[in-house]
Amino acid sequence: MQATLLSILGLALLGTLRAQDSIPVQVDFQQDKLTGRWYSIGLASNSDWFREKRHLMKMCTTIISATTEGNLEVTSTYPKGDQCVTRNSLYTKTEQPGRFSYTSPRWGSKHNIHVVETNYDEYALVATQISKSTGSSTMVLLYSRTKELSPERLEMFTQFSREQGLTDDEILILPQTDQCMADAA
Repeated sequence: MQATLLSILGLALLGTLRAQDSIPVQVDFQQDKLTGRWYSIGLASNSDWFREKRHLMKMCTTIISATTEGNLEVTSTYPKGDQCVTRNSLYTKTEQPGRFSYTSPRWGSKHNIHVVETNYDEYALVATQISKSTGSSTMVLLYSRTKELSPERLEMFTQFSREQGLTDDEILILPQTDQCMADAA
């Protein structure tokens, strides 16, 4: 019985590691070029919170800065009702450049973050595998240096999200807004 349980756990862990390895990371990732202001243009997720809040979501700003330890401080400011909410996250670097980890102090969820593709001055595609006690989910973000991206970049985001197993109703191009854009400095 114990050997069977260990075998099942081992296979589950192997499957998780393979899923993480199947997400590509930007070749020759240059962390310093990723810093600065970004706009969240697209968001895709199969999580419950996304399904519940999808109709309320709008574009937001994200400021990425490097810490002295080589990690990333990620500060997102987004509209919530008639207020602006700011959320700070510390993405801890891993041995693989372009890959980071984060543990949510609020929810206890573990985030395995991959900078999938970027040209640094136009767009960045980021995929996150999220694990928590109630299960796992996938999130894909499309960042832009401006409030608009070409249809080709939007299609790239949609196609990549589908390749991660997300359905069209789990993929959202965020509505533009001017709300909270000036607050994010």
